[in-house]
Amino acid sequence: MKIGFFTDSYFPEIDGVTYTIKLWREELERRGHEVYVVYPDGDYDPRDRELPVSSLPNPFYQGYRIPLFRRPSTLPALDVVHCHGPGPVGLLGRYYARRDDLPTVYTHHTPVEEYFDQGVKFESVADALARLYLPMEETYLGSFDAVTASTERIDRNVDHVQLPVGIDLEFFEPTQERWYENRTVIGYSGRLSKEKNVDEILRVARHLPEYDFVIVGEGPHADVLKRDPPANVQFSEFLPREELPIFYSSIDTFVTASTADTLGLSTLEANACGTPVAATDAAPFDETIQPENGERFAYGDIEAMVTAIEHCLDGNRDTRGAVAQYDIDNAIDELLSLYSDAGVASESPLADELTQAPTN
Repeated sequence: MKIGFFTDSYFPEIDGVTYTIKLWREELERRGHEVYVVYPDGDYDPRDRELPVSSLPNPFYQGYRIPLFRRPSTLPALDVVHCHGPGPVGLLGRYYARRDDLPTVYTHHTPVEEYFDQGVKFESVADALARLYLPMEETYLGSFDAVTASTERIDRNVDHVQLPVGIDLEFFEPTQERWYENRTVIGYSGRLSKEKNVDEILRVARHLPEYDFVIVGEGPHADVLKRDPPANVQFSEFLPREELPIFYSSIDTFVTASTADTLGLSTLEANACGTPVAATDAAPFDETIQPENGERFAYGDIEAMVTAIEHCLDGNRDTRGAVAQYDIDNAIDELLSLYSDAGVASESPLADELTQAPTN
């Protein structure tokens, strides 16, 4: 089967969408399918079956690009179109599928309207844009054969399938190597952007001077965060992917105050490596973080955040067992079933392979 992933977010930028597409592609190709990734060009050399779309720098959100155009006639023949965003590349995928009458799937990764305040000066203008944007996106999503979301946090008036994007439990597992010996370390890994509320981690670090905090990541809010951090906070750029399990295994608790995640991959990856998570008591963490794998706290309540971290440090939890349900094999099984339901199996000569895809 030839699958087309159309995304407005891809390497060299590092985020949950990029890594989800990478992981899904690897797992689907391991099962014998061909996956083509259509993405905005940039400072990245495309590999096999990676198809760049000419683009410009994005003045509203640092690090991302604004795609322009690529002729659909330059794209390969596909069996299914899977779009990963509502931007220009996603629209290109939707047009391509409609032109060739192909089955379509959309995965909701990001509540785009929550980022408008980072591109415009006035909150009232951002709110007005969000009110205009949501009905348009809902109409767009309604044109797909299937829409998926990792949790119930989609906030769209469309029918959707709850399909967690999955984590690689063979890759993310406790390691013997430890970086922080004889220290209690609270860690975070992710984009340093406004909606991640990393400033709340700096606040709680001031209330917990007896612990060290390590913040791993890059992003448009990094300069602000690094201006005057507490003495017990260390910043690090994004780690190579192969070092993440060591980082997660080395810290004593993972903490996030984000209110804009749709699944929170880094929290589940930390759990898979045996580390409990202290997270905001908001979606999606109200579904993914439970007593067996962490603690939740009310956003903005610094005392509750301190208590959540302390409880994570005190308890013994089967965090890895708690996230077994998010194993990537389960996600790919469900994804292939979804492609079948969308109509691929009835149109593709690889119908038997689709419905009987091996899991290893």
